[in-house]
Amino acid sequence: MNELDNQQLALTANPLLPAGPVMLDVVGMALDADDLRRIRHPLTGGVILFARNYKNREQLVALTSAIHAARPGVIIAVDHEGGRVQRFRTDGFTHLPPMRALGRLWDHDVLEATRVATDVGFVLGAELRACGVDLSFTPVLDLDFGESGVIGDRAFHRDPRVVTLLAKSLNHGLALAGMSNCGKHFPGHGFVRADSHVAVPVDDRTLEEILGEDAAPYEWLGLSLGGVMPAHVIYPKVDRHPAGFSKKWLSMLRKKFGFKGVIFSDDLSMEGASVAGSVVDGAHVALKAGCDMVLICNAPDKADALLAGLDANLPGAEQTVESAKRIAALAPAMPAMDWQTLQQDGRYIAAKKSARALTAA
Repeated sequence: MNELDNQQLALTANPLLPAGPVMLDVVGMALDADDLRRIRHPLTGGVILFARNYKNREQLVALTSAIHAARPGVIIAVDHEGGRVQRFRTDGFTHLPPMRALGRLWDHDVLEATRVATDVGFVLGAELRACGVDLSFTPVLDLDFGESGVIGDRAFHRDPRVVTLLAKSLNHGLALAGMSNCGKHFPGHGFVRADSHVAVPVDDRTLEEILGEDAAPYEWLGLSLGGVMPAHVIYPKVDRHPAGFSKKWLSMLRKKFGFKGVIFSDDLSMEGASVAGSVVDGAHVALKAGCDMVLICNAPDKADALLAGLDANLPGAEQTVESAKRIAALAPAMPAMDWQTLQQDGRYIAAKKSARALTAA
């Protein structure tokens, strides 16, 4: 019996083993044998869902229930921000506004904008949790410089102070629904034109310029951030590595900003991660730099290679244990309302009306 067999046997005996450092996806709308094998691997700690994994709410609940049954304690996540990045849009899911709409509302009415941001966060979190999803990779903390097509209206505002306060209100709404959050893309993706999904963006500004604006929300938000996702962007005046592979950037996040939550790599299959080599190489570099969890999406063969190749080369035991504790802390701390109960909840009804009004504005 090899080491992996021993690990799999241990998992069967104790399904509540600490969360592993890999978040991967599933192929379709129901789990197949390969999905189950990957989810049950000892190094898997999370599953990320996409629009292809969704048909309707009944199917989504069946899928998330099957994932949680296959690996109790695994974190199920999704990119569900509102606007053009919202994976589930039908069968009762509220069409949420892009974050820029909240920023524009702020310019006219500060207090109303913070109230609606909380409403949007609550609706977002409550609807996902009613369907078995634990975490949304939101809020986007990038600044709206008007340069980045991939960020665009996903950003709240150009002013980092406005971004901070709207994100704090959104996070409050998520927390009311029992959901944590993940600020992205540290230290900032809004200044560069290139899309890190298909290119390797380079931001030539100085450290002082980046810390003074783009990175400021991460410091100001403090304890309200549960997770952070670094950008696949190179800042050559700071480090030659993209932020998610940079010990300098991630140490700054921990030490200068005092961040205590989970650091996620962005998707290792993106072009912006290619500078680190293969997905296995990228995972090694990201984890050694300070990431707690690495993402591999839309590439089942690469996920298999990652799980096999990462096995013998994890960071030190102390870092692994601390990362597992941080990942486990992302799990919802309170039970979720089921969908029918949620529809009768007065707070949800009012918040949904508020969110829909901004979407329609």
